[in-house]
Amino acid sequence: MSRIVAIVPAAGGGARFGARVPKQYAMLGGVAVLLRTLERLRAGLAPQAVYVALAEDDVEYERLPGRPPEVGVLRCGGDTRAATVANALAQLAGECADDDWIAVHDAARPCVPVEALSRLVLHLADDTVGGLLAVPVADTLKRSDGDVDLARVVETVARSGLWQAQTPQMFRFGVLRRAMASPGALDATDEAQAVERLGLTPRLVRGSTANLKITYAEDLSLAAAILAAQVAEGHAS
Repeated sequence: MSRIVAIVPAAGGGARFGARVPKQYAMLGGVAVLLRTLERLRAGLAPQAVYVALAEDDVEYERLPGRPPEVGVLRCGGDTRAATVANALAQLAGECADDDWIAVHDAARPCVPVEALSRLVLHLADDTVGGLLAVPVADTLKRSDGDVDLARVVETVARSGLWQAQTPQMFRFGVLRRAMASPGALDATDEAQAVERLGLTPRLVRGSTANLKITYAEDLSLAAAILAAQVAEGHAS
């Protein structure tokens, strides 16, 4: 029977977050963002194993009060998220079978609904490749002239058929290992793109707009509001 193994890349410095510690270690309701993320994954995916992929010189994780002892630590952080994932897969090669599931989830997505995680597992159960949580694009999209400060619209992009990718992105270990080892894979912006370059078609599973990715410090207050609403609705765990 195929296992589910979760990998949480947490080696980034979070330059855009602009705080003393990387965003995964910021406090969210008195608990580190990373710990809340791990809690959600365990509740929604029921994985057989969970690993955090850290930078080699990370000192913050071991200081976290309440860190779960059953979560494995891989000190394999690379220069990019893709490199970190590729390094983690290499370290797990002796533990995972080709048909095991690898679920890669952003450390800074602590609000992913449990029901969305369960839906991902259900919809991919018999898939030979894998897929990802995503939401259809709802807003009108504009392409700019490339000027960051004084941008002007050069065209409106049709949103039909466009989805906004989220995580977890869950693929068979053999597929993902091959994808992340292929030429150009380390330039991919997510695991699905690397898999697509193999000529495969990842499945899109409807996610949730509540699956916020914390990028800036001000996102913490929005994440706190989402978590509070989920607790009130009984959907937090």
